[in-house]
Amino acid sequence: MEFSVELEASLREFSASGTIEIRENGGRAAALDGLSWEIRGTPEKPLLHLWSETYNLTRRVLAITDLSEHRLMLSVERFGRLKPDRLEFIRRDFRREAREISRQEFCDRLRNILAQQFPDETVDSLVTSEDLEHSLPGNYARGLLHRGSMYSALLGIGERESADTVARSLSFGLLWVERLRASSAARGSIGELRIILPGKSARGVAHLCGALGRNVGVRLFELDARSETLEELDVASAGNLDSWLAPHREFQALLDSADSLLSPITALAPRCITLHPMQGRMIVLRFRGLPFAYWEDGQLFSSLGETRQAITGDARHALAPKIRELELHRHPLAGDTRHALYRAQPERWLEDMIREDVTRVDACLDPNFVYTQVFANAGTEHGILDLLCVTRSGRLAILELKASENIHLPLQAADYWLRIRRHLQQGDFPRYGYFPGVLLQKAAPLVYLVAPALRFHPTTAVLLRYLSSEMDAACVGLAESWRRGLRVVMRH
Repeated sequence: MEFSVELEASLREFSASGTIEIRENGGRAAALDGLSWEIRGTPEKPLLHLWSETYNLTRRVLAITDLSEHRLMLSVERFGRLKPDRLEFIRRDFRREAREISRQEFCDRLRNILAQQFPDETVDSLVTSEDLEHSLPGNYARGLLHRGSMYSALLGIGERESADTVARSLSFGLLWVERLRASSAARGSIGELRIILPGKSARGVAHLCGALGRNVGVRLFELDARSETLEELDVASAGNLDSWLAPHREFQALLDSADSLLSPITALAPRCITLHPMQGRMIVLRFRGLPFAYWEDGQLFSSLGETRQAITGDARHALAPKIRELELHRHPLAGDTRHALYRAQPERWLEDMIREDVTRVDACLDPNFVYTQVFANAGTEHGILDLLCVTRSGRLAILELKASENIHLPLQAADYWLRIRRHLQQGDFPRYGYFPGVLLQKAAPLVYLVAPALRFHPTTAVLLRYLSSEMDAACVGLAESWRRGLRVVMRH
C-alpha cells in the first residue's frame, strides 16, 4: 500500500468519532472539528493540508510514528527546519475538563486586563496549551507583549492554581523567555519577563529574583481578582524572607542525651545507621538514608512506612529483625533491585553516602564539616536535599542532591544559596555553633548540583545561564551505579 493511501485511511478512521485535538510539537494548535483536510503530492512523501477560516497548516508527512486508540502521531517536515516536527491528533472526551476550562477563562480575562493595564502595548499571543518539547506545562498562561520593537515575555498564574505552581513560576518564566528568544529574533529583543501572580503570593518568587543575573529583567505583578487590576511590586523589598539557623549546639546536646539508648542500636550496623536530630527534640534513625525508628522525649518508636509503634523493653532486641531485613534488601549488591526497601528514598541514600566522605564530590571540601537541617524555618520547603559544607580554605559550599530528574534544581539551589549567603554576611554561623575553629571566607558560597549524570534535566544548563555570576555553580554527574560507590563521571 502506498504511504499516502495508508495516511489517508488512518486519518479517516481516527477522525470518524470523538473530538480530535491537533498538537504540533506538544503545543495545542486547533481542534479537527470544523477543519477541512486533504492529502496531495507524491505517494512516498505526501503533503497534508489542514484549513479553516482561521487556521491553515501544510506539512510534508514523513512517517506515522504512533497509531493507537487515543493518538495518531506523524513525523512531518516543515520548510526551513532541519529536524522533523511532531504532529499529533489526540482523541479527547467531548466535554473538556473543568480545570482546562478554568485556565482558558483565566487566559481570556488576562487578555482584557492587560489591554486595560498596558494600553500602549499589544498582546501578540496568550496561550495555556502544553509545549512538552520546551518543557512548558499548561497551568501557566504564556504570552508576548510588544510596543514598537521592544518585546516582553509574559507568564500568568490563575488564582485557582496551587502554591507549588506559583513557587515554580520563575523556572518556567525563564524557559519561556528562552523559547521566545530562540524563535523571535527577527521580530525584536525580549527585554524583560513579566510574571502575573495571584494576590498576596509574590514574596517567594520575589526572593528568588535576587539570584538572577543581568541578562533578563523581571517585573512582578499581583492580580486583584475583585477589581481585576494589576499591582506591580518592588522586587527588592518584597523578596526579604525571614529564615533562622537551627542552633547546632542544641542538636549535639540532644544526641548526647539519647546516647545511652541509641548507641546499642547503631552498633548493630555502625556503617549503615545514622542519627539525625530534628526540630522539636526528635532524633530520626536512618538505615542508608531510610528512616526506620525515631527517638522523642526519651521514648523510642519503630517506624517504617506509615506504621508507628512504641518500643518497650530491650530496644536492640526489638529492632534487630528489622535491621537484618534492611541489611538484606537495602544493600548496594542486593539481588532484588525492585524491592521497595531498595528503591525507597534514593536521595536519602545518596545523602548518606556523600556525608560519609564529601571529598568524593570535590577533594577541596573539608570532610570534618557536613551539616544537614541547617534552617529552623525557611519560610518554604523547597523539597530537595541539601548539605552545607566548607572548603579547606574556608569558603562555604552548598551541595544540592537529586537522584532523579528535576527541572527546578537550579532555582531551588538558588533559593538555598540566597539564604546561606545572607546568614554568612550576618556572621550567624559561628554564633550558632557551625564550623568551630574555621575562619570563614566572606566570598559567596559555592554550589554543587549533584545527581546521576543521566538524571540532569535538559533545561538545567539553560536556567543556570540566567542566574547571577556571583553564584558559582558546578554540575557533578555520578555514575548510574552510585549505590555501589560514588564515582564522578561528569563535571562542568
